[in-house]
Amino acid sequence: MDPISIVLAGGSMLVLGVGAGYVLGWARDALRVESDPRVDEVLAALPGANCGGCGYVGCASYAEAVVLKGEQPDKCPVGGPSVAANVARIMGVSVRPSWPKRPVVHCRAKLEDRLQRTPYYGEPTCAAANLVSGVQGCTYGCLGFGDCVRACAFDAIHIIDGLAVVDYEQCTGCGACARVCPRNIITMVPFKRDRMLVVACSNKDVGKEVKDVCTVGCVGCRACGKRSPLFRFGDGNLPEIDYDAYNPDHLEGVDQAVEKCPMHGLIYVGKPTPRDMAAPGEVPSVVMADFKTTVDNTEWQG
Repeated sequence: MDPISIVLAGGSMLVLGVGAGYVLGWARDALRVESDPRVDEVLAALPGANCGGCGYVGCASYAEAVVLKGEQPDKCPVGGPSVAANVARIMGVSVRPSWPKRPVVHCRAKLEDRLQRTPYYGEPTCAAANLVSGVQGCTYGCLGFGDCVRACAFDAIHIIDGLAVVDYEQCTGCGACARVCPRNIITMVPFKRDRMLVVACSNKDVGKEVKDVCTVGCVGCRACGKRSPLFRFGDGNLPEIDYDAYNPDHLEGVDQAVEKCPMHGLIYVGKPTPRDMAAPGEVPSVVMADFKTTVDNTEWQG
């Protein structure tokens, strides 16, 4: 090959290389996005569970939202108050008083408690069974096919005798079980103590109709509301607990309401205390629901 051609080719490659390097250097400076070092600090303070309980796809997204969008520092249900305090310190803000939220299952009917049950041979998921009429007489109760179990990454909820039961020793409060329940009978409750009072039913029908489908359902007698202002009634017959007004150190009339409930549907759930463990019988685990069915989310046409 002609030596001159070789020199020209080499020179051309050198010029192109120098030009490309210059362009890349310019682009690096011109297009560089300044990152706030606090994002990495917040991310390091988070537990790294990436559970989505904060409402973001992962801890990194939440950290960016806290630093760049002013998101509240107490959105991490897994980390709880200690993580919230650390994130608030990094951001130089004060954290508002809050309590960790834990899931409660608004049903305590085991298989033997459910009346008018019919065999179901469809897809063994709650989402599918909820579309079928007559799977069980109570259209408000736990279906027991374990969608919540499969959604939980912490092995904190299990199906026992057809009923979803939360293991509060394992639960981190990520809310995954509540998000997948098609009947919306798992809700997140602020735990102001390790044990919280709950209403263990979600059936809003009148007493006779409840008794026709369940042996342990709330009959709507309203006896609890007569004994404590903590209980209130909405459109249906089912009592609700005002958790904003819930003061674990001063539960006026609650003991009498629990004692007088004819269906024994007012119970305490959460981590069992030494006293609970020493007491005979089982430690109950269940609460009050914002009930809906899959049909409520259906868009009808025609």
